[in-house]
Amino acid sequence: MLYIVPTPIGNREDLTFRSLRILKEVDLILVENYKFSKKLLNFYNVKTPIKTYHIFNEHKIINSILKKIKKGKKIALISNSGTPSISDPGFLLIRSCIKATIPIECLPGATALIPALVISGLPIHEFTFIGFLSKKKKRKKQLQNLSKENRTIVLYESPHRLLRTLNDLKIFFGLETNIVICKEISKIFQKTLRGKIQEIISHYQNSKKILGEYILIIDNNY
Repeated sequence: MLYIVPTPIGNREDLTFRSLRILKEVDLILVENYKFSKKLLNFYNVKTPIKTYHIFNEHKIINSILKKIKKGKKIALISNSGTPSISDPGFLLIRSCIKATIPIECLPGATALIPALVISGLPIHEFTFIGFLSKKKKRKKQLQNLSKENRTIVLYESPHRLLRTLNDLKIFFGLETNIVICKEISKIFQKTLRGKIQEIISHYQNSKKILGEYILIIDNNY
């Protein structure tokens, strides 16, 4: 069995009782970052062996992981925060397990996407989730297509690319488009900012430092 186990995106109290039990019961935990996850697991007193699994080694170790599971081992996959496979490693392993008829269970738990949508106050009966925008040539085409959407759009963004993305949104969506930015969901410095794109840009242009993890929710309902 492969277990997909969400871990807290900020507040460590957000790990579920079930997730904690599974992490203690499995034979091995695959982690995105060894040092970070070791510290996190020590906080919960989880002594299960861990092995690094990330985008730079997943192709090399997938077969060995499948062999372990086929021999009866129970393995859990966690990322640095949130639910694995959502803008984090996991997709290739899940697809390989399906192909090998290995059972998979994804536990419900923390993800930044849903809390940000709910507190945005924007229509969420339908929405489009993109994760991170493309950084290269596909970016322009991607933004052109998104501007034609009639649903709320959700993006993830890092602090050092936030202003670039906001300026791109201004070009493709227009100055009067309403957006909501959620920063550091569930963490000490959690903050939600609402306004027109130009107002949001001005706010961050006047900020001394742009830090944290950001979720952008775009009101494209028309």
